[in-house]
Amino acid sequence: PPAQPEHVQQTDLASTLAIGLGLPISRNSVGNLILPVVGGKTMREQLRFVHLNGFQLSRLLQENIPAYEKDPGYEHFKIAEKSHGNWIKLYLEGNNSEILLNLGKKVLKQYLEALKTLSSSLSKQVAQYDMYSMMVGTVIIMEVLILLLLSVPKALSKQAEFEVPLSPPLFSLLFYLMCLMLCAVHVIVCTSAESLCYFCSMSWLTAVGVMMLISALMCGILSAVAKILENYRLPPKNPVASSYSWSEIDVLILAGTIGHVLSLGASSFIEEEHQTWYFLINTLCLLLCQELCRNNFLLKECDPQHSTNVKQNFDSIGESSKCKNIDIPAASNSKLGKVTSSSEFIKGSDKWISLATPWIILICCRLLRSLNQTGVQWAHRPDFGHWLTSSEHKSELSLLAAVSLLMIFFLVQRRCSLVSKIAMALGLLGVYSYRAAIGNVTFPWQHGGKDISKGITEARFVYVFVLGIVFSGTKDLLKSQVISSDSSTKSTGLWEVYSGLVLLAALLFRPHNLPVLVFCLLIQTMMTKYIWIPLKFDAAQITIMHYWFGQAFFYFQGNSNGIATVDISAGFVGLDSYVEIPAIFLTAFATYAGPFLWAIHLLCYLSSEVRRNSAAVGHGCFCYALMRSIPVAIYVVLVTGLRYHLFIWSVFSPKLLYEGVHVFITAAVCLFFTAMDQNHSYKVQ
Repeated sequence: PPAQPEHVQQTDLASTLAIGLGLPISRNSVGNLILPVVGGKTMREQLRFVHLNGFQLSRLLQENIPAYEKDPGYEHFKIAEKSHGNWIKLYLEGNNSEILLNLGKKVLKQYLEALKTLSSSLSKQVAQYDMYSMMVGTVIIMEVLILLLLSVPKALSKQAEFEVPLSPPLFSLLFYLMCLMLCAVHVIVCTSAESLCYFCSMSWLTAVGVMMLISALMCGILSAVAKILENYRLPPKNPVASSYSWSEIDVLILAGTIGHVLSLGASSFIEEEHQTWYFLINTLCLLLCQELCRNNFLLKECDPQHSTNVKQNFDSIGESSKCKNIDIPAASNSKLGKVTSSSEFIKGSDKWISLATPWIILICCRLLRSLNQTGVQWAHRPDFGHWLTSSEHKSELSLLAAVSLLMIFFLVQRRCSLVSKIAMALGLLGVYSYRAAIGNVTFPWQHGGKDISKGITEARFVYVFVLGIVFSGTKDLLKSQVISSDSSTKSTGLWEVYSGLVLLAALLFRPHNLPVLVFCLLIQTMMTKYIWIPLKFDAAQITIMHYWFGQAFFYFQGNSNGIATVDISAGFVGLDSYVEIPAIFLTAFATYAGPFLWAIHLLCYLSSEVRRNSAAVGHGCFCYALMRSIPVAIYVVLVTGLRYHLFIWSVFSPKLLYEGVHVFITAAVCLFFTAMDQNHSYKVQ
């Protein structure tokens, strides 16, 4: 009745609409027929409708539950089915008495009870989570995060010591007591679990290994806390050195990290996460502008010695730019007599370019935002990328792609060897040829009569040059690591590996996304030359800036936290058919090219900073791992708590998948960092 409307489940709409429209009920629907909708039909039709619904639910129950015959809903359905058979016999005999009507109402009631029980059982099955396995994984993740946080003081010290105290706890009584307790809990949970548990299905050897890992990490945490408390009680050896003042950059980094982590608890913030990163890098640029103004104007007036220091910083840029490795600052062995006066420095062009750099970066970021609309709320709006990819603007897209490839060559080649420069030029030419072959762009002399192909030959032509450049860089790295510890050879090798990855990204990116790669290289070059070196930020701050820009460029590419924005076509570039391993690698690289290229550039920069800070690479590796671990660990806890949220499968689950893949990529990057920092580790030992 309209005065007292009945509450129905949202899942009931699918079944009711299907029956009302004379269509089959969806196979995985767990809804019941809303009976008042068909209340005007005859008793025979009503019984037929509820029987169809019950049959569909019972089939779904058989597919999902092994012991479906013992389910109360299934038993009720079978009883109702038998009663329905008796009713049909009476109906066919032509019995129109009140007995037939009462029996029909009784069968209808039995069907409705069976449908309700079946739907409830299936809903519980759909919303049933393996909480024991989820809790075990969450505990391990949180233990690792706590260990990383407790190791911050030592890891960011001058020695860059990252030491997990696991050896003493392995021989302690607490470790064995915890192992026994966890094994007992495992036995109790696995023997009393009614549903299938993934962790319980593992072999006992694997389960005991996991319990030992949890116990060792917990003992390591307790040992680290005990050491911190012990050191806290002791008086500091150098009170002046131990005091640390927070700068505006540090406050922004802390507030931005905490704010981003907290925003992961809201589905709308996950859908529009790109807005968070755009805001953070814009705020960072404004803060860098303030820092540059203070260093160039305010502090110079207050402290004459500061003018001399800033001048030396810019002189080191000028000297290093003349060398082959532009990002390596020259040794600061110049005497004060060589420094020009403050008035001459004011006239220098480097100062004004440095002051303009944050504003240029802001302009670049604004242009990139207009290139690809991402997220959910404004994804339907037309953007510059859609305009370029339309068939009417192929000539404009061709011109933009050609200019972008030329800019990529100009920005990358400056630190490469002659052979790598030639390979890079031919590789970029092959990229344009590949896009022309598949019909994305055209050559000036081409008039639309050319047949479109898969471009397999052209793509493989580029792959050869990618492998060649990476191999050349790897050779220099091995030479610097094994034969002689030459920093210039190591820097050249790292840059050539980076150049090979840039060439691969240029091949996999769609033509309208090539400006993203150009602006990525341009921002890296300008920030290195005019911000990071002059202001002498420490390795931790530079690492976090790289991480933030990498996250922003992930969304500048047009990515989002939805599966639909993954560019699957990148996995088929240069392949005749689907080949699993290359397709996975190429798709993952094309998707995470932004964060990955910024991480490798971070390694190139920190390797050049070893002269100023011998532990720079170690600091960068630790900070990068920590910045990735904090949001992942907190997000796992949030997703576990929000597992019954309405958007758990459409919003939170895809984001968790993205985070998981990003963790694998970060692990690979950190291993590369550790390999490049091996010489320093030998010195520390």
